[in-house]
Amino acid sequence: MIKKRVLCVFQEIMPYLPESHMSKIGRFLPQKIQESGKEIRVFMPRFGLVNERRNQLHEVIRLSGMNLIIEDIDHPLIIKVASIQQARMQVYFIENEDFFHRKFIFRDTKGKFFKDNDERTIFFSKGVLDTVKKLGWAPDIIHAHGWFSALLPMFVRTAYKDNPLFGNTKIIMSLYNDGFKEGFANTFAQKIKMNNIPDEALKYYDKANYVSIMKGAVDYADAFIISEEGVNPEILDYVQNSGKPILEYQGEEDYFDAYNQFYDQIIGEN
Repeated sequence: MIKKRVLCVFQEIMPYLPESHMSKIGRFLPQKIQESGKEIRVFMPRFGLVNERRNQLHEVIRLSGMNLIIEDIDHPLIIKVASIQQARMQVYFIENEDFFHRKFIFRDTKGKFFKDNDERTIFFSKGVLDTVKKLGWAPDIIHAHGWFSALLPMFVRTAYKDNPLFGNTKIIMSLYNDGFKEGFANTFAQKIKMNNIPDEALKYYDKANYVSIMKGAVDYADAFIISEEGVNPEILDYVQNSGKPILEYQGEEDYFDAYNQFYDQIIGEN
């Protein structure tokens, strides 16, 4: 029997970043899903807080070397990998010196939201999908966690829709209490624009903020998991009105079986 494949995309994973609700899920969910008999690939950004030496990151030469274009500027994509030995799983890191080497995640030392967070999320989402293409690995499910991967559903259903690797992929979006009040640059929609992305798909990105990019994810995702309490109520309402499958919040412990069963439901297994 062919194993089902789950692509897990996180903005935080322990032990590479400090413990948080999302980073704990990033650490333990993929392991449990793998132990259940599914095949996994796990991605996160290589933020500057990730200690490369301690965590034994090394570059994957055969996957690196691509350039991703954002607003006519080439940005080199470097792929690194590390292993969590006790979990018997690898984590792929999306790296770019300009976007990810600073010693902070989304805000500077004064708490100011980085102006290029819009380009950083574009680069991360495109980097994940282009790396999966280079791996030649067709996921049955893409499970995206947090706002930093919110562009994945739209990209898969538009710019990457003709790639056979994603032809049967279902997309699950996990919702967290990870909102922000700042808006993105007015040029965000133009920065996103790629071949096969219709103008109507960009409606949420002209004056983008947390709520609008998450609504864009809702429009293109197939199902949703409420992974944390305190999710933005406007997003919750939008999800509930979508008519798509929702797995309600399962608590912080023993959620693995519920998630795994939800995967099977979404990909049509009993």
